[in-house]
Amino acid sequence: MTTSFAPARRSLAKGALAGTAALLLGAGPAAATAPAPSPRLRLPAPTGPHPVGATTLHLVDPSRTDPWVPEIGVRELMVTVLRPALTGRGFPRAAHMTPKAAEHFRDICPWIRPGLPAAGVDWAATLTHARTGAPPRPGRRPTLIYTPGGGDARTMGSALAVDLASHGWTVLTVDHPGDASEVEFPDVRPHRGRLRETVLTGPPDAATVRTMIDTRVADLRFVLDALRLDGVGVYGHSAGGTAAVQALHEDRRIAAAINLEGYLDRMDGELLPVARQGTDRPLLLAGTDGFRDTRLDRSWAALLDHAGPVARRQLDDSGHWVFTDYAALVPQLHRAGLMSAAARTALVGRADPRVTVTAVRRLVRSFFARHVPR
Repeated sequence: MTTSFAPARRSLAKGALAGTAALLLGAGPAAATAPAPSPRLRLPAPTGPHPVGATTLHLVDPSRTDPWVPEIGVRELMVTVLRPALTGRGFPRAAHMTPKAAEHFRDICPWIRPGLPAAGVDWAATLTHARTGAPPRPGRRPTLIYTPGGGDARTMGSALAVDLASHGWTVLTVDHPGDASEVEFPDVRPHRGRLRETVLTGPPDAATVRTMIDTRVADLRFVLDALRLDGVGVYGHSAGGTAAVQALHEDRRIAAAINLEGYLDRMDGELLPVARQGTDRPLLLAGTDGFRDTRLDRSWAALLDHAGPVARRQLDDSGHWVFTDYAALVPQLHRAGLMSAAARTALVGRADPRVTVTAVRRLVRSFFARHVPR
């Protein structure tokens, strides 16, 4: 079943006029030549009743060799654990990106996401609404796992993950080193510095995409092994969505999954096993009108043709990265004059972020509330 819902459009004229007025208010040469201050980018606050605590895990799988840099000898993951906390008072808000990660992201962001500004943004200044070191609420809670899109680090799924944790889930956001834009580790090791950069140097070919998806599925299953998890929900964006669905197919410890606009085939057209065989566990396929194409429709339709608890939803007036933190950050960059309207639309669509962020949060929360209840 496919349901389409259109966020209400709200004019950006007021913000554009305010930005124009600010440019015109400089009365003298000093004002005209002074550099514009970097905008302080803000992530939307969570909506649940609980404060959220954040910790970081470094997981090492000695049974696998890293597929991108075999010389490392093992497969390493970085994971952020977000949990409902007893209190957030007195504990610092976790940074969206560390200074080292932000510096690297600044240098490559216009390449990995065309339209993002090459200068004028202090990416390290943005804070999440999770508190580092905040004591978790007692008791065992159901777990959700997030896998980001190809080329994205786990940090770009922070706002949705924190919101889910504020409603009572434990949420793990997982980095996939090698294709992620950057991953910072707590140490160095042979053939790997503290900051590991992406190996992708252009649009991936079919072999690279196959490696990405297969590696991500193995990464997710390793997280289940390492943390002894069962009955979890998994959600992912783009390549992460693809991996989430295939992991659901392969591992019965996953109770339900959400695919946020990931293809269900290989680049050569071969359908993934889950699309060919279907699933007997709840699955949500969520997409946008701005990204929908023949390939996506074909691969999703193949899965929907099977009898099973699978639903499809579409967010209108939106673009592919509306499921990530770009949904909130890109409109702020546009209002600050650092991105064009066309670039904003290409990334997240034209809809107001107050509408799209709310819509995505409600869609994901309502699905997991039914199938991975708190």
